[in-house]
Amino acid sequence: MRTDLEIAREVELRPITDVAREMGIPEQHVEQRGHGLAKIKLAALKEMGAPRAKYVLVTAVNPTPFGEGKTTVSVGLAQGFKLLDKLAVLSLRQPSLGPTFGIKGGAAGGGYSQVVPMEELNLHLTGDFHAVTEANNMLAALIDNHIYQGNQLSINVKRVTWRRVLDVNDRALRNIVVGLGTTLDGIPREGGFDITAASELMAVLGLATSLQDLRERLGRIVVGYDRHKEPITAEQIRGAGAMAVLLKDALNPNLMQTLDGTPALIHTGPFANIAHGNSSIVADQIGIRSGDYLITEAGFGSDIGAEKFFNLKCQTSGMSPDVAVIVATVRALKLNSGKFHVRAGKALPDEMITEAPEDVMAGADNLRRHIANVRQHGVTPVVAANSFPTDHPSELAAIGAIADDEGAVWALADPYGDGAEGMVALAEAVRDAANDGSSFTPLYRLDMSLMEKIETIATRVYGADGVEYDIKARRQLDSFELHGYGNLPICMAKTQYSFSHNPSLLGAPTGWTLPVREVQLVAGAGYVLPLTGSINRMPGLGLHPAAHTIDIDEDGNIIGLS
Repeated sequence: MRTDLEIAREVELRPITDVAREMGIPEQHVEQRGHGLAKIKLAALKEMGAPRAKYVLVTAVNPTPFGEGKTTVSVGLAQGFKLLDKLAVLSLRQPSLGPTFGIKGGAAGGGYSQVVPMEELNLHLTGDFHAVTEANNMLAALIDNHIYQGNQLSINVKRVTWRRVLDVNDRALRNIVVGLGTTLDGIPREGGFDITAASELMAVLGLATSLQDLRERLGRIVVGYDRHKEPITAEQIRGAGAMAVLLKDALNPNLMQTLDGTPALIHTGPFANIAHGNSSIVADQIGIRSGDYLITEAGFGSDIGAEKFFNLKCQTSGMSPDVAVIVATVRALKLNSGKFHVRAGKALPDEMITEAPEDVMAGADNLRRHIANVRQHGVTPVVAANSFPTDHPSELAAIGAIADDEGAVWALADPYGDGAEGMVALAEAVRDAANDGSSFTPLYRLDMSLMEKIETIATRVYGADGVEYDIKARRQLDSFELHGYGNLPICMAKTQYSFSHNPSLLGAPTGWTLPVREVQLVAGAGYVLPLTGSINRMPGLGLHPAAHTIDIDEDGNIIGLS
């Protein structure tokens, strides 16, 4: 089969102005960045009328390290609706360069279900990530300059919480010391780098509902604490205004298209295991006014991205989903049986691709819990059995049998190999489920205590018996409540490979307790971030990263990008 890049390059793009016109976006609000790419100004919202699309979330079971094709299913589903004479609009996150040059590769979809131009999507796009990086690091520079210039706010240099960011995987930068050298080089203190996608500014950009809201959120960012343990904000550092200037254009969503010309809004890129893992609210606000269906994707499984979509993003936006697609694969359920060991960067073991529907059934509890997670939010689940070339019909039928046992609608999906044609059955199932309506309800009330909200997620979504807090975490939660942050929602930092904090606890584990070792305040984005297990916010590279094979030929064509 041809590579994703070869397939993408054969497509003749529609003029992006035609794509915008089909969505009902006034021409004066379309800012072209090339033939197949544009920025959509937020002013368009005032002229686009009321929301009219059905709101479709795409989530998944707990994945293998290779991912289960959630983006590919999302793209294929949008293309499939076109064969039903319906206009679907995609709202997806922008890929981070860290995973693109690491193990996972790009995030444009794959095969015959892609967003194009593929190279632009995976490499820089319109520079939004760079704007986030620059704004973040400018604030870091202002903090260190404030300390150097006399420290009028009495910032405790041991309690500066704002970190620098880069859009790379670089474990060597997780912990550093700044200010070394002469007295002219600053005040020495410990610091570190996160990946840009995990930064608070990326989360802020994704959750802001307007330029004014963005500016206010930037001012609320807590950068550290003074000698009396009182929070210091970006407004006090006088950095919020300059950050807003750098992020002004980045707040406008990017418009692209799929292989068949279906509209795709691409905006923000927070990771789901260490941030909220969803595309922007403003992109969704445009998309829900633009077609018959708005399809958005939440990172990883329902325990991470979808939980945050329901309880964080939807509580902020006020939008309610109509249906949730759960992407399930043979290989993911086999892995969740606990019978196999899979390593990132290495091929699936031969015994895992041997026909064995009983191994799929052995991982059934994982899919069952994901179905239950969607339902307890009052949303109808539809299971997509996403097929890979190594799958066998009996194994895909096993996924359907699990869904049938749970009373959930399911359909086969082959977005990679068959594009729109391979997604008609799923599109029909989603259409019917969306027409039945939903009774969406967040899992917890915002007036509950922070601990109550954490424990609700742990017990009802993850299946834990309870939560165990380190002394440091308890003190942090008490401080956040004292300073008026107790009404914020929760954004868990947790491994994507398990319902628990431990990636080796597969399936649907029971009889365990969730450890919370630290809690961070993300006041600008508007949530509290408990850290569980050994999760960190700066990934590292593997033995054979994708960067080793990405190159350029003598004609200037990119090669090796996937």
